[in-house]
Amino acid sequence: MIKVETADYPIYFGVESYAILGDFLNEKQYSKLLILTDSTCNELCLPHFLAHLPTVIPFEIIEIEPGETAKDLATCEGVWSAMLDLELDRHSAVIAVGGGVVSDLGGFVASVYMRGIDCFVVPTTLLAMVDASVGGKTGIDLNGIKNSIGSFSMPKLVLIDATYLDTLDPRELKSGYAEMLKHGLIHDERYFKYLKDIAQVDFADIETLIYHSIKIKSQIVQEDPKEVGLRKILNFGHTVGHAIESYCLTSSTRERMLHGEAIAIGMIVESYISTVILGLNTTVYQEIKESIQYIYGKQTFIETELEEILTWMKFDKKNKAGEIRMVLLSKIGESAYDIEVSKDLILKGFEDYLK
Repeated sequence: MIKVETADYPIYFGVESYAILGDFLNEKQYSKLLILTDSTCNELCLPHFLAHLPTVIPFEIIEIEPGETAKDLATCEGVWSAMLDLELDRHSAVIAVGGGVVSDLGGFVASVYMRGIDCFVVPTTLLAMVDASVGGKTGIDLNGIKNSIGSFSMPKLVLIDATYLDTLDPRELKSGYAEMLKHGLIHDERYFKYLKDIAQVDFADIETLIYHSIKIKSQIVQEDPKEVGLRKILNFGHTVGHAIESYCLTSSTRERMLHGEAIAIGMIVESYISTVILGLNTTVYQEIKESIQYIYGKQTFIETELEEILTWMKFDKKNKAGEIRMVLLSKIGESAYDIEVSKDLILKGFEDYLK
């Protein structure tokens, strides 16, 4: 049995873990279970989940729309209203079965319903497995601003079943892969060196890679659970990336960009900025840039779009007193946080990205 024991809850791996989940649910004797999912997962993932869930506790299923646009207060209100209609009480529990949106929203919904009920997370995308499953961050977007409403609320248990990855298209898999690259860049040079050559990666052993990413993130979170210091390094690439993601999400002219696709751009731009502020070796920067662009290609942005992206950056949660703060690299595997960065330097980073 593969297991990662965080400070607050266990993360189990493999199909055999459903028995442990069932034992936990039955021991707690919940009055009712709410299985929260989205329409895509309801079709592709829930049959597998229900077939392996060993409990006779009554359950209800609530389905939300798929995608980032559903991660808002209106969806939460709909879920809470349904929970009241279904007569879920303080002895009920939520099981979030889905990707990052379902994990984030499900955890948030549970954390405030009747002042908090238990939540279990079964991530079904690579992104959710290596990112949303660790650290207890829950939340929703407000007015297009990523994760601006939320709470720290730890699940009771996380179950990683790589079988669900068979339901994903290559674009979704690459979105999650960006977070794994990030883990290597901020904390483990050897890991990044392996992952950057994607053609040589053994995806038949993807569970081992997921385990390694989760170990990196859980170690960082354990040292700084509430993100007052070290945990901020997990936001490398996210100041720029979240701004791009929000811009594309709200723009009438741009196609929506997946989280990992936007973070990939953010990691390149912030690596360039790292060469100027922290002295990241320019050859290393080129290695990072070329590796990421080989996997994700290159987007184009016109000047007016960059100005709008910069405007979105003012909402980043790491900022202080109107100053844009970033996580930057001094070398692969070593990073620093709370670094003030000027808008002019950010634009230079984009200029180099677009070369």
